[in-house]
Amino acid sequence: MRQAVKEIGPQRYRETFGRYYDDFKIGDVYEHRPGRTITETDNTWFTLLSMNTHPMHFDKEYAKHSEFGQIIVASPFTVAVIVGMSVTDVSQKAKANLGWKEIRMPAPVFVGDTIYAWSEVLDKRESKSRPGDGIVTIKSVGTKQDGTVVCEFERVMLIPKAGADFDDAANY
Repeated sequence: MRQAVKEIGPQRYRETFGRYYDDFKIGDVYEHRPGRTITETDNTWFTLLSMNTHPMHFDKEYAKHSEFGQIIVASPFTVAVIVGMSVTDVSQKAKANLGWKEIRMPAPVFVGDTIYAWSEVLDKRESKSRPGDGIVTIKSVGTKQDGTVVCEFERVMLIPKAGADFDDAANY
């Protein structure tokens, strides 16, 4: 990865994040840290914000009688946490998410579980319509603290090539 800071004035620096298209190599794996322990508040707020009314996500008495015996974390929240964990490594410089596919949730997440994630670069190619950009495909995987896979998906992003980044021009 390139320099983690850029000089924006005499003895003044700004932290930078992310990778340019040029920095991605097919087969590279990025481990995203730190992990994230999921709280009951996280899950309740997410279900309220997303208007998910399934009682498995917020009604302990209802969930107690399910096959899991407890509240399960809303799966879109799990996806969101894994995406968020991956941003610094894979999409901090992205201009756009172009698509998602093969989202799988092979095991439930419960309040108190800690999620870890990693992403692998599956493919990359130069954009045909945008000469300053490339298209990168990654697979992200989230696991619980015991290594159980709880989520995996592929994501396709439009990433600028080095020197063609709109961040550099804005200097915000």
